[in-house]
Amino acid sequence: MSLAPGTNLGPYEILASLGAGGMGEVYHARDHRLGRAVAIKVLSASEDTDPERKERFAREARAIARLSHPNICTLYDVGEQDGTVFLVMELVEGETLADRLEQGPIPIDRALSIAVQVAEALHTAHKKGVIHRDLKPSNLMLTSTGVKLLDFGVAKLKEDTEGVGGKTETSWATARETAIGTLPYMAPEQIEGREIDARTDIFAFGVIWKGETAHADLLATSVTNALLDISLRFEIPILNEVLVLETDAQARTRCMPGGELNRGVEAARSAVRMLTMLDEVADDPDLK
Repeated sequence: MSLAPGTNLGPYEILASLGAGGMGEVYHARDHRLGRAVAIKVLSASEDTDPERKERFAREARAIARLSHPNICTLYDVGEQDGTVFLVMELVEGETLADRLEQGPIPIDRALSIAVQVAEALHTAHKKGVIHRDLKPSNLMLTSTGVKLLDFGVAKLKEDTEGVGGKTETSWATARETAIGTLPYMAPEQIEGREIDARTDIFAFGVIWKGETAHADLLATSVTNALLDISLRFEIPILNEVLVLETDAQARTRCMPGGELNRGVEAARSAVRMLTMLDEVADDPDLK
């Protein structure tokens, strides 16, 4: 459903369209109660009568509501008016990583900073039982204050329900296991419609990190090789493990969730800073 500027959804006034995707349309809006700008996502008109799509839209709300992290877009509200279901979220302004990559290579220190923030966002999501399933450059927004992970529209959630005898049972809330995601960021198990877990997101992170797409995304192969060299010189085994295994075709050998990804990327950033400092010292005439 396309909404014209000036349309009101409860206390929210639509100001302009921000774009549309497979699941919904996103608008720049104004919250007149709190006097702030927000983003409103409305289920597409072609999808609002499909029960599975409506459930996926609701699951996106539940996924974002679980997460509180500076590198994840915040959910403010959910609502329905005259049959129009909508999510009210933080308005994230900046450029996507995809747009930034179109401009050329990203300096290594900046690339590592982005990688650390994405790894931290994923770690938080995985701890809360949320698998993103569609990690890609266009879902990462670069803002003036950092990186924001967006669009949990196809997320998979681990949910607790009360089972027999009042015992808590855990199940994964998602549509049937189909090939949901975006090539070339989909892990093999995702493409084949097999069971997925947090390592599926790690695979996508690895594709972005290692530049194994046509765009040579975040880090070119030469940079990856340089980091592998750093891991050997400074004896940082976790860094070597992250760089080598994160896109391994076999999920069981991929980095396991629990902070390994964060530590590996942070180790890379620290190593690069160390090398930079050594270079600066070497070039300082006062120290020769």
